[in-house]
Amino acid sequence: MSPAIELLVATKNKKKLEEIREILKGLDFKITSLADYQGLPEIVEDGRTFSQNAVIKASTIAQFTKKLVMGEDSGLQVKALRNRPGVYSARYAARNLSENASDEKNNIKLLRELKGVPLKKRDARYQCAVALADEKGAIGVVTGDCAGKIGLKPRGHLGFGYDPLFVIEKYGKTFAELGPAIKHKMSHRYKALKKARRLIEKYFAK
Repeated sequence: MSPAIELLVATKNKKKLEEIREILKGLDFKITSLADYQGLPEIVEDGRTFSQNAVIKASTIAQFTKKLVMGEDSGLQVKALRNRPGVYSARYAARNLSENASDEKNNIKLLRELKGVPLKKRDARYQCAVALADEKGAIGVVTGDCAGKIGLKPRGHLGFGYDPLFVIEKYGKTFAELGPAIKHKMSHRYKALKKARRLIEKYFAK
């Protein structure tokens, strides 16, 4: 492969992009993001599932740029909340569901809605869907998940999103405490990107 080959990741989230680059390191191509382009069309994330939103992101940007695009959508499902916040994870505490809320506000709302729920009943699952598309359309969608529990209070300063609350029972620590060295070997995003990596290699091999 050549460094001139490009994979455009349809995100403006710097922390998410950094994580994707870290997990995909070793592949011989350039990884760019929406921040590297101007005049891109608006992405309307109106899918009912993570997979649908991932495809929307990838296809919307691929049609415009004529490049191979990765769309990624992920979020948190909490069993006690009937799998909320789900596809609205980034917008959970927002007044307008078309806009994202800060990680802190989302975490505060989640703790408020789980007030009085004991730790043993705070089962949760991170979900991730990754879609690849080029100008001809969607190429494939892969998924990954990671089970844990929602802690009683935020712990740790690493990671982003709900990581300060997402407890990995095996370690008794949150993703925000464990850090990328461990998270990137077991997270929902790692599992999905590991599958996506094979699709990417196969695509560029052509």
